[in-house]
Amino acid sequence: MILGIDTTTERLHLALAGAGRDWTRAVEVGVGRSHSGTLLPAVEELLVSAGAAPADLTGVVACVGPGGFTSLRIGVATAEGLALTGLPTWGFSAFELRSRALRSAGLKGPVWILLDGQRQETFVQLWDEAPRTPALKVPLAEIAAKVGGAAWWTPAGFREKAAAHLPQAPLALADEAGATLAGLAALCHDLPGRPSEAPLVPFYLRETDAEVNFPEASAHLPEALRRGIAR
Repeated sequence: MILGIDTTTERLHLALAGAGRDWTRAVEVGVGRSHSGTLLPAVEELLVSAGAAPADLTGVVACVGPGGFTSLRIGVATAEGLALTGLPTWGFSAFELRSRALRSAGLKGPVWILLDGQRQETFVQLWDEAPRTPALKVPLAEIAAKVGGAAWWTPAGFREKAAAHLPQAPLALADEAGATLAGLAALCHDLPGRPSEAPLVPFYLRETDAEVNFPEASAHLPEALRRGIAR
């Protein structure tokens, strides 16, 4: 069984892919609350619902970002902790997960995916079956110049803010949570066909507050972490 984890937003997404059947769960963590106290109990409950135990896991796929700094690190750290037991791990981006969600709902073709970058910014990438552009951090005021008149989609929590800067309406999902879980389950099936990754490196599109406020300290960051921040 492959365990799928996405902790990059206030909604925790989990999937468990077995032979011929998938189990999924979405948990609303809420603003100001930590995934650290929610993730492992939710994984345990998902295993119980599948009639499985941790020993039945054969690998872990985890979203490496972009997303909230603390929340995505909790997901990556949990996957890395499971890797210490000998399980292979695979990482995927928040853009790839949302692209899979759109495809699971029957929305195909090139689509700009916009994620909340906070600070009046958005993280953007054009996806079809694979990424068509690099992932970028773009000021909201400049997003129309980047997206143009193309199709775009963003999670419901960011839709109103993004739509205020774009002339065309976004694509819509009737069941966003369900589509995201279906996309995560699909990744659980597909990613084990790729080479496993160790370690998983968080995918950031902006510097941490510590790097902005204490630039001298960033020179002492581990090389793997600096590479993740620069992506």
